[in-house]
Amino acid sequence: MYFCTDVTSNIHKMQTTDWKDRLNSLANSSSEMKEEIEKIRTEEKLQEPKMVKQHLRLELDKSGRKGKQATLITGFEGDEEELKKFAAELKKVCGVGGSTRDGEILIQGDLRKKLADMLTAQGHKVKVC
Repeated sequence: MYFCTDVTSNIHKMQTTDWKDRLNSLANSSSEMKEEIEKIRTEEKLQEPKMVKQHLRLELDKSGRKGKQATLITGFEGDEEELKKFAAELKKVCGVGGSTRDGEILIQGDLRKKLADMLTAQGHKVKVC
């Protein structure tokens, strides 16, 4: 009888310390994981290619749009995927719609001034027509 209670108390102690040890190791590993995640994020940011500074031309276009204005951005050099990402960023900043086709970005509305200011701040050469 005495042996059974001693064994059960030892098992209980093992389970309790096991749980505490697991919790401590988890807490220690979580701080290590946070450091590792931050390290990976900084490496990813360094690996992201920087956009090449472009010579862009901003034009106001009304033709074929039933009199509605649209800002046309031409002169972008890069592949179609980069063009779409760049256009999505511009549309998001301006809060309007638009599209891309044939190496041109179409932004709805007359936003030449706003786009010119933003693009020159990013380091692009901009000509407003």
